[in-house]
Amino acid sequence: MAGAMKKSFDYIVVGGGSSGAVVAARLSEDAKRTVLLLEAGPRDNSLLIRMPLAFRLIRQLALFDWDYSSEPEPHANGRSIHAPRGKVLGGSSSVNGMMYSRGHPRDYDQWAQMGAIGWSYEDVLPYFRKSERSDRGRSTWRGAEGPMHVSRITHDDPITRAVKDAAVNLNYPLVEDFDAEPPEGFGLPDLTIGGGRRSSTAEAFLAPARHRSNLQVVTGAHVVRIVFERSRAIGVEYRVDGAMFQAFCGHETILCGGAYGSPHVLMLSGVGPADHLRQYGIEVVADRPGVGEGLQEHPLVPMIFRSRQPLKLRSEIRADRVALSAVRWMLSGKGLMATQPLSSVAYYRSQPHLERPDLEFALIPTSLDAKVWFPGLRKPQEDLLTTYNIVLRPESRGSVRLRSASPDDHPAIQFNLLEAEGDVERLCYGIDWTRELMATNPLNGFVGEETLPGRSVKDVRQFIRAAAVTAQHPACTCRMGVDPQSVVDAQLRVHGLEGLRVADASIMPTLIGGHTNAAAIMIGERAADFICG
Repeated sequence: MAGAMKKSFDYIVVGGGSSGAVVAARLSEDAKRTVLLLEAGPRDNSLLIRMPLAFRLIRQLALFDWDYSSEPEPHANGRSIHAPRGKVLGGSSSVNGMMYSRGHPRDYDQWAQMGAIGWSYEDVLPYFRKSERSDRGRSTWRGAEGPMHVSRITHDDPITRAVKDAAVNLNYPLVEDFDAEPPEGFGLPDLTIGGGRRSSTAEAFLAPARHRSNLQVVTGAHVVRIVFERSRAIGVEYRVDGAMFQAFCGHETILCGGAYGSPHVLMLSGVGPADHLRQYGIEVVADRPGVGEGLQEHPLVPMIFRSRQPLKLRSEIRADRVALSAVRWMLSGKGLMATQPLSSVAYYRSQPHLERPDLEFALIPTSLDAKVWFPGLRKPQEDLLTTYNIVLRPESRGSVRLRSASPDDHPAIQFNLLEAEGDVERLCYGIDWTRELMATNPLNGFVGEETLPGRSVKDVRQFIRAAAVTAQHPACTCRMGVDPQSVVDAQLRVHGLEGLRVADASIMPTLIGGHTNAAAIMIGERAADFICG
């Protein structure tokens, strides 16, 4: 492009999120390789990112967010559903709820059976272990020397104990470590927190690598397109503060934009469904019909109950106590600000014959919109218990498409949430299951009236279609496989092209039955290993 500044590197990584930060850091470990990392968001130097409890404020204010929303959802009352993604160094690992969850081992075995050879759980487990520094110590399942801190939730409040006792009364197992035992039953997940501070991929992987002269990290860099020479990716065009730049790669470009960003950049660059690209006047480099297809997300429906007893968190978020907690956290990394308010998580089956849990439950001892309060200025909010009901293996499929040929326009995201009746059936089951759990002794001593949806609601299916959102785990839009609809091969190389890989949650053949951050980090580790040989 005329007037654009040009530079050359061995490798260019597009996107500095959960996967991209890992790829760039690992590639730069060899001083002979030059690496450019391009991230559209700013540096991750906000105190709110470091403070675990501030996650809730980040979400309420939509900070460091791409501000994506879906197209009107025809099976969810025509609502446009917010689709948060982190726009900051570290990506969503810098703004998420920090839950560390690998999914079920069988998820990865299924990938291998679908044609992703070398991606069974036995194959990927070493990469999970490589990335983590677990406070549980080294074991067959856990890593202790990796860069990313992973720690247990240590609080043991009365509600947590009551949930455990209720689970036992309903004959569900208690799980000490969801990633060392079969992830089925009740327990508390690990969090990507170390020393009371968020352990994002920017903090864990990039921060120790920033001194390397062979690694250049550019923030505020909006990638416009990948540059091709015939069928080979030779670089990228990107914009910083209105100025255009070109960067060329001697070896490979690795696209790590996530399930929305990666297909969007590919299509803007001429890689995708040919007819769709021509519709917007984009020259077709490679006709890959699967780009942007097959979007999968976990449907989530909340429930709210009044608490029969005063909740500890309400008193802790009084303004003066919050201020003292913040000071304590800054000095010691301990206290309220150093963790997440979570009383229980459970993975369970809607049908006994299923080989894996298909539903997830989470209990949070506060309201969805809990705010700091102070006597005489703002009243404390009512003590409420919030539950999340999540479908782990959704049948509905969506897409990511171009809205225009302009890189400044957001992609058109269509979840097709609840298109499959089976997803609605599972959520109906989840609501009934939650009601039974909350009415079980001794948990029923804490649980009062159900306010959402409420026992007076007769049409539960209509409530589900009106209330369902996503668990914010998009995946599968650049699917790995060997069939004509797949986008990348088992080493994450884009079919039919040279010098281009995709490494993020978009390459998942199917959505895992868990939260996706840990898996995206594992994908980044594998991509770097493939490239390094």
